[in-house]
Amino acid sequence: MHTIAQGYRGLHLLWDLNWDRLLYVGTILVALLAGGYFGSLVN
Repeated sequence: MHTIAQGYRGLHLLWDLNWDRLLYVGTILVALLAGGYFGSLVN
């Protein structure tokens, strides 16, 4: 049980440190999809 709790704390720390990077990647993907969609409307 102690090992599971330590593993969970480690994963939680990684999430706390890297959640903003996931947000940046998501924002870029949404911008690319929106650009492709609006670009297809023009043609």
